[in-house]
Amino acid sequence: QVQFVESGGDLVQPGGSLRLSCVASASIFSGSVMGWYRQAPGKRRELVAHIFKNGLTIYAASVKGRFAISRDNDKNTMYLQMSSLKPEDTAVYYCNRHDPAPVEWGQGTQVTVSS
Repeated sequence: QVQFVESGGDLVQPGGSLRLSCVASASIFSGSVMGWYRQAPGKRRELVAHIFKNGLTIYAASVKGRFAISRDNDKNTMYLQMSSLKPEDTAVYYCNRHDPAPVEWGQGTQVTVSS
């Protein structure tokens, strides 16, 4: 059973912008604190940002001020608006629950920042 469908990843130049989307199953999305995670080659998966059902947002220091997480509770959809992208943002981006703990991971969407 597919729990998440991530989309929006692409190849973008440094300084560019992208908007990622995540459609989640209602049973997962409803009532959960949702998060965007990323995993770069050779590195552990890390939490980039998370958002409470009431819209409260928290960001990792590395993306604060450049990324914006949002959610549409009626559509079970979450977004990540990324701007001022840097080569070190290159990774596969995943969405999942943050609280309760993450469940099975989806395929993710590849973001590559390169000139």
